[in-house]
Amino acid sequence: MKIFIATDHRGYSLKEKIKTWLSDWNYEFEDFGAFTLNPDDDYPDFIAKVAEAVSVDPKSSVGIVLGGSGQGEAIVANKYKEVRAVVYYGGPEDIIKLSREHNDANVLSLGASFLDEKNIKGIIKLWLETKFSGDERHIRRINKIELK
Repeated sequence: MKIFIATDHRGYSLKEKIKTWLSDWNYEFEDFGAFTLNPDDDYPDFIAKVAEAVSVDPKSSVGIVLGGSGQGEAIVANKYKEVRAVVYYGGPEDIIKLSREHNDANVLSLGASFLDEKNIKGIIKLWLETKFSGDERHIRRINKIELK
C-alpha cells in the first residue's frame, strides 16, 4: 500500500511527525506538501494532489490529509472519483474502524487543530491496519455513492 500525504500550514508540524511514524512503521509514502510553513498557502493546492493520486489507484493507495478542521480537506478529496474521504478530529476509535470496515475509506482527513501527537499516532496506525470487510451490503452502498 502506498500512502500519499499533504497539508497546508495548519497541519504542517503534525504532518512532519506523521512522516516519521510512517517511516518507522515501514510504510511507503509520498509527501505532496506543504514543504514549508507558509501561513498564506491554500489547502486545495495540496489536498487535490493526494486525491488525484488515490483516484488513480484506489485499491492500492490511501491518503492522509490535514488541515485546521479537516472538513474542507475532505470536501476537496471527495470530488475525485473513487475517493472516499472521512474526517477525524477526535472521538471514539470505533469511528476510525468503521470508516475502513464499512465504507472502505481511502483518505483520512485530520483536524490538526483538535488533535495532539499522543492521540493521533494510534488513530493513524489503527486506520492503516483496519481492512474493508468486503461484505456485500457495504459494497452495494459504496456503489450507490460513487461519483458518476
